[in-house]
Amino acid sequence: MTATQDIPGVIAPPPLIALAAVLIGLLLDRIAPAYILSVLFSTPVRVVLGLILMAGGAALGVSAIRAFTRAGTYVEPWKPSTALVTNDVFKRLRNPMYVGGTLMLVGFSIMVASDWTLVMTVSFCVVLHFGVVKREERYLEAKFGEPYRAYRKRVRRYGWPPF
Repeated sequence: MTATQDIPGVIAPPPLIALAAVLIGLLLDRIAPAYILSVLFSTPVRVVLGLILMAGGAALGVSAIRAFTRAGTYVEPWKPSTALVTNDVFKRLRNPMYVGGTLMLVGFSIMVASDWTLVMTVSFCVVLHFGVVKREERYLEAKFGEPYRAYRKRVRRYGWPPF
């Protein structure tokens, strides 16, 4: 792997992908409102549930960032990895920042009763999986070889089977 190839080649920064999901979802809410979340849950329930999900997502993200920082590697997936991080939250989850980001999107969607942002979260997950995660996995396997393959076998990608 040459220095110019020492990056995963993700299609876009994950926060920008999430922002696109939010903006498209909010735009669709204005164009074709569905009112499902506002009918299903009262405002206090939506706010509490949304805040809980967002706090859980943020906690996952912060713990992952701290683990990367302690290992001395970049957090940004478009920069080279200098270490394979398998401790802390990464003992149980290979992609805690992405699971955390998804929880935050779901929490935000529920909290503000944005039905379309909740729908767009599914699109976010698909784009993230194929445009970021799969590319990172190929990169990490090429860079770290057997240690990464062993890690991949013992820790689930998103925390649930079969991934």
